[in-house]
Amino acid sequence: MKTVMKTMAIAFLMMVASTKLFAQVSIGVGISVHLAPPALPVYTQPVCPGDGYIWTPGYWAYGDDGYYWVPGVWVRPPHYGLLWTPGYWGFTDGVYVYHAGYWGPHVGFYGGINYGFGYGGVGFGGGVWAGNVFRYNTAVTNVNTTVVHNTYVNNTVINNTVVNNNRVSFNGQGGVNARPTPQEQTAMSERHIDATPQQQSHMMAARQDRSQLASQNGGHPAVAAMNRINGRKFDQQGRIANGIHSGQLTAGETKNLENGQKNINQQERADRAADNGHLTQQDRQQLKQDQNQESKDIYNDKHNASRANYANNEVGQRRFNQQQRIANGIAAGQLHAGQAARLEGREQNINRQIAADRQANRGRLMAQQYRQVNHQQNHLSRQIQHERHR
Repeated sequence: MKTVMKTMAIAFLMMVASTKLFAQVSIGVGISVHLAPPALPVYTQPVCPGDGYIWTPGYWAYGDDGYYWVPGVWVRPPHYGLLWTPGYWGFTDGVYVYHAGYWGPHVGFYGGINYGFGYGGVGFGGGVWAGNVFRYNTAVTNVNTTVVHNTYVNNTVINNTVVNNNRVSFNGQGGVNARPTPQEQTAMSERHIDATPQQQSHMMAARQDRSQLASQNGGHPAVAAMNRINGRKFDQQGRIANGIHSGQLTAGETKNLENGQKNINQQERADRAADNGHLTQQDRQQLKQDQNQESKDIYNDKHNASRANYANNEVGQRRFNQQQRIANGIAAGQLHAGQAARLEGREQNINRQIAADRQANRGRLMAQQYRQVNHQQNHLSRQIQHERHR
């Protein structure tokens, strides 16, 4: 099952050795294996770190120990005017062949794989170049518009077959049945630039991290995305945001998890203050252990029997909307752990009051109780707005 016809190491050396422009027929050479890549993991995109970065989605690569996840990451292109065509796995003649990604003036064929965040299977809807300035489509990319102003909104590019529902990671029999469009055919014949040295380094770092191995994480990598190469790992907060979005995390569970993350952040600040802004090896080891425990807590809470169930009524819809706004604030980096914990604590109190009122009235809310809940939710809504934009 693990027979490798061309190893990733060879593919990597080939990429490093070539720095000139070349066509896709050259860079299409990859590795081939007899085992299908795992499904795409569901994750939240980190906020764009600044102007000029382009999102490159995460993907399953293959090494000596099997498939490993290379986190999605914001990357600066080799020069302005270039877009990224993601790599993809294709099932051909009984084996899964990897076709490497590349930079070019237009986005080519990437197997019809719905990577999300503007890569819906055909083309790219996450933004466009306007001269030497990249404009971001905030309908599909996570951009803080108070920092980045080159934005627009185009909802028509959203692929409704979202990654959460269609997580197939390869093209061909048993996967996505897609063929290049005429526009993609044209783009494929253009001259291209291979992944940058930074991207190659990013891939090798993932390969050396055993927690990224599918055999170790069961298809749920510890780090699914990063805000930039060698930057912040968007794992804990992104996973919490995903859990809120999906209903896997209740308000109470989220409050506890965010308090745990807040305590870790406070400890890191205290450690740095004690050592002139630096972390000792002992500090790093302790923080790593704390984050590992936090990671386990997130996993356990997301996979236990407790779920955020919202009734099909106005009260339930209001609760759902509040949670989505909090999740979006966490995902966008607008809410830090302490803020999110406070907001979720207030939502938890509202939920408890609703449950108590229903129990006292045979599952119903009286008119006065309904008005009180609505008043509390209005107050919480203003708090969410304030916390996300202060």
